[in-house]
Amino acid sequence: MGFSITTYIDQVNRAAAYLQAHLGPLPDTAIQLGTGLGAFADHIETEQVIAYRDIPGFPRATVPSHRGSLIVGTVNGRRLVVLSGRFHYYEGYSTKEVTFPIRVLQMLGLQRLIITNAAGGLNPAFIPGSIMIIRDHLNFLGENPLRGPNVEAWGPRFPDFSQAYQPRLIELALAGAESCGLKDLITTGVYVCIPGPSLEPPAETRWLRTCGADAVGMSSVPEVIVAHHGGIEVLGLSAVSNVNDPDDFQPLSLGAIIEEAAAIAPKLERLVIDIITRLHPPA
Repeated sequence: MGFSITTYIDQVNRAAAYLQAHLGPLPDTAIQLGTGLGAFADHIETEQVIAYRDIPGFPRATVPSHRGSLIVGTVNGRRLVVLSGRFHYYEGYSTKEVTFPIRVLQMLGLQRLIITNAAGGLNPAFIPGSIMIIRDHLNFLGENPLRGPNVEAWGPRFPDFSQAYQPRLIELALAGAESCGLKDLITTGVYVCIPGPSLEPPAETRWLRTCGADAVGMSSVPEVIVAHHGGIEVLGLSAVSNVNDPDDFQPLSLGAIIEEAAAIAPKLERLVIDIITRLHPPA
């Protein structure tokens, strides 16, 4: 059987109803944790945790560093939803399945989404251990989660993407980086999403540079597309785990990427906590 938009709408509504029944009203800000960045969940004063496998329609996270749970709690006194783990196109999921959690949270009133990921640096000016604030993206998946029948209640048929990454949130992140003493580690740039799971070889690295990409990864863009389509403000943050020169290419492994992302994580966590605090100042 092919894709059925009626079935998909029903799945989204069922998942939203399940979360509403078990969690009540949800915070309007969420963060999605990427590869090697799951330790952020340890900073949360947890109110409730629901495993993805218990939520109707949710896919299963298969990447070892992704916990696979939805957490509601507080950070610095500010409530938020944490998606601890994501789904990837390379796992065999469609882009509609990859973005299912975002669509469900949209139904529950999500207004802001902070997306994090581990990425490989393409810009030769970048250094491993830096954090890139995403200002734009390239979708090289060859697939778009909005393909197929459009649900007008979810968003327009042809959404404008001139500002998919909210300028206000980018400025907020830059201010946060300065106050956290991370200014020298912060860059802004273009993130390119490739299908994976094979890591990019030297020729692709060279080509992606010529396309204007500053960092490369295998996630995030589908979620950003759906969030922006649904009127949700987006901030994207990439932990730059390595920078490869196509003319002096060094072998890579997922283990090394996870290890480097985990090393960057404490800095990224400080920045995210500062951003969340700025988003929700004390009354």
